Amino acid sequence: MNIKQTIIAFAFAAVALPLSAFAGGSAHLQSANIDLHDKDSLQRGAKYYINYCMACHSLKFSRYNRMAEDLGLTEDEVKENLIFTRDPKKDKPTKIGSLMENALDHESAAKWFGTPPPDLSLVGRSRGADWIYTYLNSFYKDDSRPFGVNNTVFPNVGMPHVLMGLQGLQKLEEEPATEGESKEGHHAAPKFVMERTGVMTEDDYREVTRDLTNFLTYVSEPAQLHRKTYGVFVMIFLAIFFVFAYLLKKEYWKDVH
Repeated sequence: MNIKQTIIAFAFAAVALPLSAFAGGSAHLQSANIDLHDKDSLQRGAKYYINYCMACHSLKFSRYNRMAEDLGLTEDEVKENLIFTRDPKKDKPTKIGSLMENALDHESAAKWFGTPPPDLSLVGRSRGADWIYTYLNSFYKDDSRPFGVNNTVFPNVGMPHVLMGLQGLQKLEEEPATEGESKEGHHAAPKFVMERTGVMTEDDYREVTRDLTNFLTYVSEPAQLHRKTYGVFVMIFLAIFFVFAYLLKKEYWKDVH
């Protein structure tokens, strides 16, 4: 096998790897089916994230004004509805151009949760949309855990189910693992039974988790909203440039025999 064949074989092998290899486990993942160009979904996702997640998980690689521009929000809308923190160093309200950090210090977080909650700026790239969506839908009752819940995607998770009020509390009915998968730590295509209902129906809750997933996927790489458009323009430019380059080549070489 020559070098070219080796490179091609390696590329196909990388593409063929299951998503679970990059998601840190063999859990059954559901399709998130998100649309990064759905601004209404992104706006709702930002609202849910600020209200339910940001008390513990910051987005320190993102800025409020960039989010406002990409999501079609005005600065006043962001200030009034999405900024609830103060600058701890200056004791002043957080500015629109500030990074999306929270007020939870690492020492207190480590004391309460055992370890500081991670920043989620890049979770969309490191885990993937399907992992996030499945994780948000896979909390179940487990009295052995400190917060009374566990997760089939992230076994022995150390965080509470912060969306329990919306979803309710479900119990796990574990199915046998499929061939080649282990039952230890992960569950193949688990089934859940609702033990205590929340304020939302199952379909409404899934829309919430889809919006949250959409927002976190956007935050992990805001440029993806525009890069495909840039790619189209680049291909058009190259096509036009090729025509002129070809005509120029013919002009230079027309007298060469």
